[in-house]
Amino acid sequence: MSTPIAVPPTGRPTGRSAAVPAQGAAPSPTDAPARVALRSARTLVEPALLHWVDRLPGELRRIARYHFGWNDAAGAPDQGLVGKALRPALVLAAAEACGGRAEETLAPAVAVELVHNFSLLHDDILDGDTTRRHRATAWTVFGSPGALLTGDALLSHAFRVLADEGSERAAAAVRALADATTLLVEGEHTDVGFESRETVPLQACLSMSERKTAELLACSCELGALWAGAAPDRVAALRRFGHHLGLGFQLADDLLGIWGDPALTGKPAGADLAARKKSLPVAAALAADGAAARRLAALYRPVDPDGPPETADQLAELADLVERAGGRGWAERAAEEHAERAATALAESGATGPAAEALAGLAALACRRDT
Repeated sequence: MSTPIAVPPTGRPTGRSAAVPAQGAAPSPTDAPARVALRSARTLVEPALLHWVDRLPGELRRIARYHFGWNDAAGAPDQGLVGKALRPALVLAAAEACGGRAEETLAPAVAVELVHNFSLLHDDILDGDTTRRHRATAWTVFGSPGALLTGDALLSHAFRVLADEGSERAAAAVRALADATTLLVEGEHTDVGFESRETVPLQACLSMSERKTAELLACSCELGALWAGAAPDRVAALRRFGHHLGLGFQLADDLLGIWGDPALTGKPAGADLAARKKSLPVAAALAADGAAARRLAALYRPVDPDGPPETADQLAELADLVERAGGRGWAERAAEEHAERAATALAESGATGPAAEALAGLAALACRRDT
């Protein structure tokens, strides 16, 4: 595994964030192949995903259909799959980069999306989030037990999707996805534990992000390459690519969690700060020297769950202190560096042509996204 970036922040950042671009900013030249890959993945994977969700029993099916966006809370048809489909897109593009065909790589693409949504259903309950993808979270509509158990059912389906293929590559994929899921769960557990701690070392936050986020993205690339029958060195290189893409993605996500526009992200402003999340910009800011870091440390103590909610002005002060202590600038630079490391790993994989362009675009988009 690559050495994580752990450069301490210095000074106040200048200029606009690279990871959270201006609303309406001109698209990067890499955006087009990435967005095509995401649209293609949604188009290809959604029918198969719906097929597996509809194999769930009664109420679990109803909750899952709501979570994925196919039904509203009353069970009426809705707009359909609203997630980004990043993980399936990585599976399909990695397979194509290794000579495989997207149409023959549906099983691992569906499996990683099921695992991802298992984690989202659980994560929303753990964090108490009431909004996801511009609508009420499943647990707020159907209750925590229903949403929790629906996530469990999606997880079991993920491995059934792979097992039904019944080949040697399927067995290898089951092992890889099981390992990735275990690390994801460990990362989530660590993340929740951090909320009750006053300080968390930056390196510990990076390690948690590797498990919670980067591991499944790395596994997505690994599964695509495995499914295409790639040589071990190519599989390893594409896994490294996904690892760095994943850390860049988490850094961008943490920046959005503090400074993102709720109208674009579909999440409440300041939710991470209100929950005292030890996100990467916060951890970097707390690790810094100076008056802003000390003031942040004094205010960023665990909150009383029975106390009044913090005001918008109080959350804005916390965000300003994170920025003045250098956390925002550090996170922006780290996201850019992981994008560069992802590009290096992609080159080492020997991937060329449209699939390589799609993977490069997906990495760039993940590391500087605005939603």
